[in-house]
Amino acid sequence: MDHKKVYAFALNPWVVVAMLGGGFALGLYQPEASLRLGFVGDVYVDMLKMIALPFMVSAVIFSLQRLFREGGAGGLLARVGIVFVVFSIAVAALGAATLMVMRPGENLSNETKQTFGKIVGNDLNSSDTVMSLQGVDPPTKSVTFAEVLVSIVPSNIFASLASGETLKALVFALLFGLAVGQVPARISDGLTQSLETIYHACQTLMRWLNYPLPIILLCMSASQMAKTGIGPLQAMAQFVIAFCVASLIALVLATLIIWKRSNASLGQTLSALRGPFALALATRSSATCMPIMIEGLVDRLGFARSRVELLVPLSVSLLRIGPVIYYVAATMFIAQLYGRDLGPTEIAVVMSSSILAGFASAGMTGLLTVSLVGLTSSYLGLPFEAAFILFLAVDPLCDMLRTLVLVIGNSAAVSIVCARPLRI
Repeated sequence: MDHKKVYAFALNPWVVVAMLGGGFALGLYQPEASLRLGFVGDVYVDMLKMIALPFMVSAVIFSLQRLFREGGAGGLLARVGIVFVVFSIAVAALGAATLMVMRPGENLSNETKQTFGKIVGNDLNSSDTVMSLQGVDPPTKSVTFAEVLVSIVPSNIFASLASGETLKALVFALLFGLAVGQVPARISDGLTQSLETIYHACQTLMRWLNYPLPIILLCMSASQMAKTGIGPLQAMAQFVIAFCVASLIALVLATLIIWKRSNASLGQTLSALRGPFALALATRSSATCMPIMIEGLVDRLGFARSRVELLVPLSVSLLRIGPVIYYVAATMFIAQLYGRDLGPTEIAVVMSSSILAGFASAGMTGLLTVSLVGLTSSYLGLPFEAAFILFLAVDPLCDMLRTLVLVIGNSAAVSIVCARPLRI
């Protein structure tokens, strides 16, 4: 059996789309059987998360050490800061522009409003926006910049690794890598070899886990459709379509940037992005996509390994462009849903608070990620509590798009920071 052909088949975008469609159909027509398949996806994602943190820590420390030996660390970090800020503002503006043009929260049919009312437990035409399910929701608390800074510093790195706190692990790896870079080579060589061994072992494990991806994707999508059904998706169709459009534009732009920066052909670029694309859709976890992002940028497109191995974990943790687009779109949708017209100043507030919420979302998934829409809504006094369950109902699909935009968009950011690869 040709392992390369099997690997290429498992990561083929058409196979991914076919497995997604088949899973959704299976979950819709055989919900009881599909629910029993849910454990397959849970085990698979847990195995990927098991690899992601040791991979990230070893890659960052190893790359920083090598970067300091080669020189140019200060200039690289300055470029990283500029690119991250520009990308964050650009995707926030893209999300705002898409929602302003498409306006998915306006002119909804009475049938859609009635469906919203059933899902939320409220009538959206009334002034009562308190959602009553099982208890009283706590008031949404605004997160300050100081609180965010305090929350990212690990008091115990082993506890942070055990609980899967990606951002705290990244902070430790950065500080430790900076310190190791100042240690003489004759002392640190042993650590360097150990870290490189861990790094390549994690890459090998990740490659092995890609082989059963089509079957895993079928089971995960079937289980998810069986849990939520198609009703919430139909009710939130206009928001989902608007978010899909914004995400698609971001993906196209990111792919064009990688193509131009890599000096490769468009076919080579798309082939290099095939793996990250498939794994992002399957796992909905950007951290688990880091090894295959590095493989695509380095082995297939020729970017410098020492730079990419440092920048990919850094961007995945700090440049949260997928969540930023989502928070802008969700906040503006809520405003339109309640008939609130936003002026230029208020849109700027939505964009800036969404960037902050995106940064705070590092390491979060599911309900916690969606709950941060309350942060962006609170600055405008919008009643997010009543709409929370609406977004939660369609979050599995939105989460796929958030992760996909983050993975491909961050690959584009890394390609801009790195020097262009030489082509003969």
